[in-house]
Amino acid sequence: MDRLRALVYGSALLLIVGWVLYIGQAIFIPAVLGAVIVYVIVGLAHAFDRLPVLGRRLPLQLRYLFSIAVIGLVFFLLVYLVMANRERAIELAPQYQQSLLAAIQRAAVYLGVETEPSWNTLRQDLLAQVNLQRLVGSLLASLGSIVVTFVVVFLYAAFLLLERRFFETKLANLSDDPARVARIRQVIEAINRRIGSYLALKTLLSLLLGLASYGVMRLFGLEFAALWAVLAAFLNFIPYVGSVLGVLLPGLMAVVQFEDIGLILTLLLALTSVQFVIGNFLDPYLMGNSLNLSPFAILVSLALWSELWGVPGAFLAVPITAIAAIVFSAFPGTRPIAVLLSNNGRI
Repeated sequence: MDRLRALVYGSALLLIVGWVLYIGQAIFIPAVLGAVIVYVIVGLAHAFDRLPVLGRRLPLQLRYLFSIAVIGLVFFLLVYLVMANRERAIELAPQYQQSLLAAIQRAAVYLGVETEPSWNTLRQDLLAQVNLQRLVGSLLASLGSIVVTFVVVFLYAAFLLLERRFFETKLANLSDDPARVARIRQVIEAINRRIGSYLALKTLLSLLLGLASYGVMRLFGLEFAALWAVLAAFLNFIPYVGSVLGVLLPGLMAVVQFEDIGLILTLLLALTSVQFVIGNFLDPYLMGNSLNLSPFAILVSLALWSELWGVPGAFLAVPITAIAAIVFSAFPGTRPIAVLLSNNGRI
């Protein structure tokens, strides 16, 4: 009876927590993203410490400044690529429109459609179902929301960095019981070690993936290669789905730009090979199974957090699941859940 009562209470608590996370996503998402950026900053600072000559001589504050500068440079590069390619995309839009129509017509002929589609028929069949005014308004609101979110995220990250120096004092004063404080410190250190290692190595692998993808796309002469490469690097943080999108989006661009089906397939094969080598060889070699999470648990977590928080939830699914597994493993009552979340049953 006690076990059933605990199950009912736990299920009710889980539903309440999920509801709060969903309705409070505007508050929680920037805070969690800010914490992730802090992890990356600290990881880069430790990486600078291992530099051959200057590493040990650089003060900690200076290493933090370098880390912040690197992250700021990455986001500035992303914004610059979007703004720089905007005019080029508008200039080439009529050409791409004709190429896309030709590709649709070839597909229609291949599929045996009697009437080849034109832009007029496509507008009647597709655009008539879309409220353009509402779509444009929603897009502008989304862009404004993204800008505001980035500002809030960096504010959270800045204040978290400032408070790191007082964290040990706060931790020591959490309880009068030294054993309990030691236990909390052990859990927090495990979270910091595993999540920090995961984010640092995943960032390195994403950079390698972006550079390799850029080289391939540049070799084939694909338009906006730098933008697609940066996008592929960011998408690499999304398990499973990110690798597919990192190939599919440049592939769609190739369909619009090139008419040679052989060239398109070769480009797709080359990009898939890059994803395969990094995802199946370099990733396991460098990271091993550092988070010890079940692939099925990762997939379920990806679906859950994507539903709760959208695209940010997809990026945060793996770190949040790893933190949950570490916390669950620290208490006897929730230890079976941690075992189920693990890959090999050992926690």
